[in-house]
Amino acid sequence: MSTQNTHPPKPEAPRLPPGIPSCQRRHTLPASEFRCLTPEDAVSAFEIEREAFISVLGVCPLYLDEIRHFLTLCPELSLGWFEEGCLVAFIIGSLWDKERLTQESLTMHKPGGHIAHLHVLAVHCAFRQQGRGPILLWRYLHHLGSQPAVRRAVLMCEDVLVPFYERFGFHAVGPCAVTVGSLTFTELHCSLQGHAFLRRNSGC
Repeated sequence: MSTQNTHPPKPEAPRLPPGIPSCQRRHTLPASEFRCLTPEDAVSAFEIEREAFISVLGVCPLYLDEIRHFLTLCPELSLGWFEEGCLVAFIIGSLWDKERLTQESLTMHKPGGHIAHLHVLAVHCAFRQQGRGPILLWRYLHHLGSQPAVRRAVLMCEDVLVPFYERFGFHAVGPCAVTVGSLTFTELHCSLQGHAFLRRNSGC
């Protein structure tokens, strides 16, 4: 006679796609976590960014020393998405104190500024086409909205990406004064008014 287990089977722990190493012992980690980055995350962030941007643009928005620089000075202006302790997507920003971006804004953090300059948004190749970029950006803007000193978010991007950012409240203000080699960009601004309220009522 066979016996039947009356207890439902335990769900399997989520598995990372191939190519993502297990960073820590799985049973000690949440399956999915959002947190600000630290300088210890710099190498992982740069590896994701390098793969995402070098093949397309030939350059990175931030190189390793610059990532460490911003994560040391203003980690609260970053946000990472971790799966089982491994970084899979991130945004890095810094404060800026002028109306428009300049070449100087690529490497500077202005502690007295009220504008968050979003330097880079990148998603690991194994996690793309899953809607993670929009979710991370939405959470990041609400994260900024909880910081009273930050009144606006700004970024620069290629023209093809303008519609993506417009979905989150950004609007184009014209060509950006910043150039990288032969690359030119559009500058976009987003008011953070109301984002703190939305964050408090979103459950996120």
